[in-house]
Amino acid sequence: MKKINSKFIDTYKTRKRVNARALFLCSSYAVMYMVLSGLCGCAALKGYSNKSLFPGNVKSVCLEMFDNQTFWRGIEYELSDALSKRIETETPYKILSDRNRADAVISGQIVSIGESALTTERETGRILEKEVELVAVVNWKNLNTGQLLINNQTVSSSASYSEYQMQDFKYGSSLAANKLARKIVELMEQKW
Repeated sequence: MKKINSKFIDTYKTRKRVNARALFLCSSYAVMYMVLSGLCGCAALKGYSNKSLFPGNVKSVCLEMFDNQTFWRGIEYELSDALSKRIETETPYKILSDRNRADAVISGQIVSIGESALTTERETGRILEKEVELVAVVNWKNLNTGQLLINNQTVSSSASYSEYQMQDFKYGSSLAANKLARKIVELMEQKW
């Protein structure tokens, strides 16, 4: 059996103690930093809240069909359908078809639909990937108070599609309409 050098064992034990101290100091500093930064951050914002980000004085929304100011037809139906589904699932509001019974009304216009080439084939110049961009102007009015919660806010979204993947303009415009609906619902949230 070989005899192990005692100097090697002493060095190994010393390194182990130094590593343990360094780990303890680093973890202590990390915990202290998190506590202090949490206290400083919460003091300015008045703490954490479970309160909803959506206005509480609105319980129901009437969603009017978006007007389409472009030559592309059918996208206003896709946007209105996507927006109604998003409002029902992601907000505390219910969609009503009767404007007289609703607390608020959302309306808007699709002002432009653009299509552009993203990628072209180098040798032939054939377009490989295209992008659809939708731009809409949105209004949201509280019918009980007459207050405009969103006043002519311009919102845009885009989506790409590729004919090589058996996708067409309708596919890209549906994706863009869904993204636009998500952005409109985000606009409905109150500012922090």
